[in-house]
Parts: sequence; C-alpha cells; structure tokens
Amino acid sequence: DRVKPQLTELLLGFYDVIPEPLLTMFDFQELELLMSGLPEIDVDDWMANTLYQGQFERRGAMHKSCQWFWEVVREFDHAERAKLLQFTTGSSGVPARGFSVLQGNDGNIKKFALSGIRKEQSLFPRAHTCFNRIDLPCYSSKEELREKLKIALATSVTGFDIE
Repeated sequence: DRVKPQLTELLLGFYDVIPEPLLTMFDFQELELLMSGLPEIDVDDWMANTLYQGQFERRGAMHKSCQWFWEVVREFDHAERAKLLQFTTGSSGVPARGFSVLQGNDGNIKKFALSGIRKEQSLFPRAHTCFNRIDLPCYSSKEELREKLKIALATSVTGFDIE
C-alpha cells in the first residue's frame, strides 16, 4: 500500500507508451520475451555448467536421456530455447558471464540441474524455478522426450501444470 501511488503513476506512464489493451493479449512470459528480445543461448556453455542429479547422477551427461535432452535443445530454435530457459529458471535471460553464474531466486549461484526421475513419478518434465532444475523422466526414446518437453513448455506458459 505504501508504494501504490508510485506504482499507479509508473503504470499510467507505461500505458502512455504502450496502450493497456495491447498488453492484455500477452502473458507475463511472452511480454518478457517481447521486451527483452530473444537471448543468444550458448548450448555448450549451458551443458558445461549443468549438474546431474537423481537417476542421472551416476552417468551424468553420458546417460541416454541426457544425451537426448541436449540433442533436442540443439534442435530447438532461439524462441524454444528461450522458453525452455524461462520454464526452468523463471527468466529467459542468460547471465552476461554465462551459465556458470546462473543465480537462484535467493541471489546465490545455483547451476542448472537435470534431475532424472522415473516416469511413474511424472509423465512430463517438471520445472523447479527456485532451484534452476528440471525433473526429467527417463523416456524410452528421443521422440518421446521431445514431445513431452514441448507439451510441458506449451502448458507452462498458460500457468497450468501437468501431472
């Protein structure tokens, strides 16, 4: 309540530049991408700064599901990679110094993590934005992984989770 007058004035000024009806067609994630632009995401840097947990801990990047995941990420266009980053971290932006300094919601460095889970736990990838982590089921094919990941990305934009 203390900052309500200031926030109201800020919004009125913002609406002078971009009329409010034009903004209502976008959700907050799409608006961030529109205002910030699509980041250039270095997949090699992302991979090099990834922790592997759960079912992936022992074999790490050599686990078949992890190999498929990174192959799919490389096949994604810029917009899909930005949505994946947004799905995982809550932001489509890459730190200026790369993924080695990716921060969690508490401001501390928290590397991206792929955590392998059984498909019985979840049929779809789940994001934990506070921890920059994706719980990725161990799929039986790269095609299944791609399909389920794209569904998860599409539905997360709407604010719905799939269980």
